Amino acid sequence: MQPTVKDTIRQFREELSQIYNVHEAFQFVWLIFDHLHGWSKTDMMLRDDTKLTVSDHLFVQKALERLKIHEPIQYILGETEFFGLPFEVNSSVLVPRPETEELVEWIIESVKPGKTVRILDIGTGSGCIAIALAKHLSGASVTAWDVSPEALEVAKKNAGRNEVSVSFEQKDVLQVTAEEMEQFDIFVSNPPYVRDSEKELMKENVLNYEPHLALFVEDSDPLLFYRKITELAAKSLAVNGLLFFEINRDMGQKTLRLLAEIGFREMELRKDLSGNSRMLKACGPA
Repeated sequence: MQPTVKDTIRQFREELSQIYNVHEAFQFVWLIFDHLHGWSKTDMMLRDDTKLTVSDHLFVQKALERLKIHEPIQYILGETEFFGLPFEVNSSVLVPRPETEELVEWIIESVKPGKTVRILDIGTGSGCIAIALAKHLSGASVTAWDVSPEALEVAKKNAGRNEVSVSFEQKDVLQVTAEEMEQFDIFVSNPPYVRDSEKELMKENVLNYEPHLALFVEDSDPLLFYRKITELAAKSLAVNGLLFFEINRDMGQKTLRLLAEIGFREMELRKDLSGNSRMLKACGPA
């Protein structure tokens, strides 16, 4: 006899109890049925006596087995939502985070409506920042870099899916010189900032599945990417141009000092909804 939606919720809560709490287990079930049938949470609760089809049951059981070994639900489904937009994701790109949505919101708030701006997103990954900005800033011309060709393939698909134009380029920012830079009004980056020594604090679903290239930096130089990007921005930002970073919550003051040393001004450190110093805005050198 095929199980019902209610049976599935119960099974997920029981079999994932050593890894996830009951609310997270329920969220997984809802995300699966939203993926399969476009159900809202209300739909799922109203239909909790519905029996699963054979194909749905197989999909659900495979997803459960992958969740048991800590694989992110976003990779299992092959998609996620960011800033209200759909994004394809796989193990070549980081899963977009809610705090990064806050960074995007801050950038949008900082641009006058309809103003023409040239934006550079460094380390674009899935393209979530670049694509969300292109979607919501009608006057924006957006360029996005990543060192990973696999990540860029995902980002290009996501730009098409969301019907925006973004210029994607494969570049290693550490190898770029100021002489080859164009001028931009806004630099934004969510670069690798998790120190190697912090790996033991990471959850298994991140440590075992998400791309280390986009996550980790050596303890000996944790601000490596911030320094390089800030140096490029200092030479390539238009007058009164802005630099935005997502940062390691423990490195806020050090990052501010770095920017000040390079000549940036009007710097602001902002906390995310969890109360962590997570993003930074600065105006380019005068």
